Amino acid sequence: MERNIDPIAIQYDEEEQQLRPKYLKDYVGQTEIKEMLNVFITTAKQRGESLDHVLLYGPPGLGKTTLAHIIASEMNTNIKITTGPALTRPGDLAAILTSLAPGDVLFIDEIHRIPKVIEETLYSAMEDFVIDLVIGRDTGATTLRLDLPPFTLVGATTRFGDLMAPLRDRFGIVHQLHYYTKEELSTIIKRTSTIFEFPIMEDAVMELAQRSRGTPRIANRLYRRIRDFAQFDQLSEITVDITNYALDCLDIDKGGLDITDRRYLDCLIDRFKGGPVGLEALAATISEEAVTLEDVNEPYLLQEGYIVRTPRGRMATEKAYKHLNKDKGTLL
Repeated sequence: MERNIDPIAIQYDEEEQQLRPKYLKDYVGQTEIKEMLNVFITTAKQRGESLDHVLLYGPPGLGKTTLAHIIASEMNTNIKITTGPALTRPGDLAAILTSLAPGDVLFIDEIHRIPKVIEETLYSAMEDFVIDLVIGRDTGATTLRLDLPPFTLVGATTRFGDLMAPLRDRFGIVHQLHYYTKEELSTIIKRTSTIFEFPIMEDAVMELAQRSRGTPRIANRLYRRIRDFAQFDQLSEITVDITNYALDCLDIDKGGLDITDRRYLDCLIDRFKGGPVGLEALAATISEEAVTLEDVNEPYLLQEGYIVRTPRGRMATEKAYKHLNKDKGTLL
């Protein structure tokens, strides 16, 4: 089946594409979402209709893009891919929409970053399958209405709260993706090792799953780096010893925290006495973008209980002090 990627679309490396499952039955984790999508996809196909628009949100690396590809595969149709920041003019969106065939899937990553003028164009496209283009300027301007074939918009975002209500309300299917369990990550890691034909021992699988912060993308990325270390040492399989050595070299600790996570916690505890402190102050102190900390680092730190958010700002928990081997009493 053909997979169309628009000229302004995001690109994925070949290995990343190779690791993506093509059908729901092969997708590991997110059980409730899979069950719901199976119902909606099956009934849409029975009626001969396109699937209702789908909004997927959650931290990066949990499989939103993969699910968009799976939806297209299950519906036996094509997928076109772009990002919110890539759509700067209504004409950009119109060019993609008018190239869709009936039932096609349009995947927009980072949909929360679509400009307001593009978002307004999407309203009629999603609801009535038409778009209105303004041709000309001032008194000579005219409106051209273009009919669109029925299509499925799959939007992905890490910032659900940044979407305007009129856009959110036009998605008939809305799901939040959650972090994966260690057992689910273990299954993904074993599948990855089979695809790459480089075996990994069971205890190494569990160690890697433990340090992959509940995220398949991170698990697959770290697997590839550990494989490099194993091949460099001329090993025929990945052992727990080489796994621990490689992850230590990559500054991934036993809790899955990377160097940015630890700098965040160190700063929160040492500079701000455990909080509360605002995100902007934290970001400025460790020279990181606040939006990166909020989208990438904080969700896992919150999930694992290293920090809490309060009306006054972020605060370190007892678990953060213990993880960094800091004595809370001496810092107050």
